[in-house]
Amino acid sequence: MHPRPSADLIREHLQYLTVQKRLADRTVAMYGEAFDRLLAWLDRDGLALAEVRPHHVRGWMARLHAQGLGPRSIAITLAAWRGLWRWLGKEGLCSLNPAEGIKAPKAPKPLPKALAVDQAVALAEAPPLPTTGTHARNEAEAPWLHARDQAMIELLYSSGLRSAELLGLDVQASTQAAGWIDWQAAEAHVLGKGSKRRIVPVGQAAMKALQHWLAVREQLKPPQDPALFLSRLGRRLTPMQLRNRLKQIGQQAGLPTHVHPHMLRHSFASHLLQSSGDLRAVQELLGHANITTTQVYTKLDFQHLAKVYDAAHPRAKPSGSAGSDE
Repeated sequence: MHPRPSADLIREHLQYLTVQKRLADRTVAMYGEAFDRLLAWLDRDGLALAEVRPHHVRGWMARLHAQGLGPRSIAITLAAWRGLWRWLGKEGLCSLNPAEGIKAPKAPKPLPKALAVDQAVALAEAPPLPTTGTHARNEAEAPWLHARDQAMIELLYSSGLRSAELLGLDVQASTQAAGWIDWQAAEAHVLGKGSKRRIVPVGQAAMKALQHWLAVREQLKPPQDPALFLSRLGRRLTPMQLRNRLKQIGQQAGLPTHVHPHMLRHSFASHLLQSSGDLRAVQELLGHANITTTQVYTKLDFQHLAKVYDAAHPRAKPSGSAGSDE
C-alpha cells in the first residue's frame, strides 16, 4: 500500500489537536508553522514521515538553529514534531518516534534586572504614598507606613537580602527567631536558603532608617507579633504585601520599570561588584553556595563597562560622530 501523503497526515493531526485535544488557537498556529518546516525538510530530503530517523531530526534542528531560529521556537517545533510522531504511532502509521529523546538547544538565561544607582536612591527617597481606598479615612497611618517602607527598601538594597530573609526578621534575637538585627554591630542575622544562616553588614543609611522605624514601631499599639516589619493589622508582613508595596513606591518614584524585592538584591550585587570587583565577597554576602550563581553579575558589570566605553571612548562612536583632531 502506498503511504499516505505527509501533508494529509499532518492536516489530520492538526484537526485532532483542534477538535479532540482542544488546544488554543495560538498553539495550533505555532504547531502549524512547525509542521510547515517539517514538510519542507521532508520534501527536500525525499522522505515520508515513517522514514524519518533521529539523525534526520538532529540535522534539521541544527539547520534551523543555523538559519537563526531562536531556542524557544526550536523547542516548540521539536515538541510539535514529537507529538505528531507519537500520534502516528498510536494510529499504527509509524513504529518509531525519531524526535523522542532529542533536546532543543537551551535558551540563554535572561540577566537579572538591576536598578541604576540613581534609581535605587530615588526609590529609597520616594515621598510617602497617598492613602487611598479603604485606608483613606486614616491619614494618620501614612507616616508610620512610610517609615516602615523606607527601612525595608534601605535594608534590601544595603544588604542584598532575599524577600523571605527580610520578612523573617524579628525585633530581637531569640531561639525562635529566623533572623534579627544586631543593633550594636550594625549587622543582619538571616536564615537563607537551605536553612543556612549568615551575617551581613548593614550600611549607615539603612541603620538610620531601621532605627527610625523601630522608634515609630514602639509608639504604635504594642503588637503581639515579634516581627520587625508589620502590616496595618500588626502582623508579620507577607511577601505579597511587600511586592505590592514596592511596586506602588516604584511608580510613585517615577521609575520606568516594575520594582520587586529581588530587583533590589540584584542592584546590591551589581553595584557592589562594580565598585569592588570582588566576586568572592559578593558571593558570601549574597549567601550563594556556588560562585557560578554569582558570576551572572559579572555580565551585568560588563554591560555597565560597555556603556561607559561607548559613551567615553573616542573610537567607540560611529565614524564622523566625533570631532576631528587634525
